[in-house]
Amino acid sequence: MPKAVFFLILATLLSACSPSEAPKAKETLSREADSTPLASPDRTVITIGADPWCPHNCMVGGQQEGYMIDITREVFEASGYEVEYLNVSWARALQMTREGLLDAVVSAFTSDAPDFVFPDEPQGRSHIAMYTPAGSQWLYQGLESLTDQTLLAINGYSYSTELDNYIRSHTDDPARVWVISGPSPLNRAIYLLDQHRADVYPEDVYVMTWALKDHKGIRPPRNAGLLQKTDTYVAFSPEHERSGQLAALLSEGTARLRESGRIREIMATYGLPED
Repeated sequence: MPKAVFFLILATLLSACSPSEAPKAKETLSREADSTPLASPDRTVITIGADPWCPHNCMVGGQQEGYMIDITREVFEASGYEVEYLNVSWARALQMTREGLLDAVVSAFTSDAPDFVFPDEPQGRSHIAMYTPAGSQWLYQGLESLTDQTLLAINGYSYSTELDNYIRSHTDDPARVWVISGPSPLNRAIYLLDQHRADVYPEDVYVMTWALKDHKGIRPPRNAGLLQKTDTYVAFSPEHERSGQLAALLSEGTARLRESGRIREIMATYGLPED
């Protein structure tokens, strides 16, 4: 399928989706009446979607699209595939991939979508910390320490099994959990912390550091303790027969790039260590 036609179909489908501010528990997506998939019928094209989560995966068409996108492109292009990367909200990317409208999502934890097809070899690594307003003295000491705190969470995100369960248990209590979404949820979370409208926000350390480059006028949020370290993946649709083949190819290619030192070189272009 030509790129122009692919993106025309994409724009038409996304314009028909419900607003991204829908509450987490109620956000749904519907296919078009003709069920036309966005995953290209061209077997050499692989469609991957996610919201920007730089430096793991960044804005489409930017000077740097994210080290996980770079790794994925390098592996698949060496085998004759073309990777089409697009930005949609995380909840929407998961739903579109689950329905087979996309081939894969990028920067997924296994807890994000346990029904997806994951490579054996991770493409990245995430360190999730609990952030507070700059002047706070609060420290994260397990879920019990959240009792008197208002926790921000992004619609559709997974943080850890324990925290995900906590969020689900208190979604209907805005004094305990405040779920946000929209086109720039991280920027909104940073603003809400700065304005002391929320107490705690879980975020990847690299992502927060990267985002703060564009927030010169605020006091940076304070790291109040590590929640967890976890592997991150490009995870493939459970609807596609070729997902297992693509996951295996990506796993083998990632391991090869890691062994050769190429991943270290890619990470260095983002100012990151290989972790």
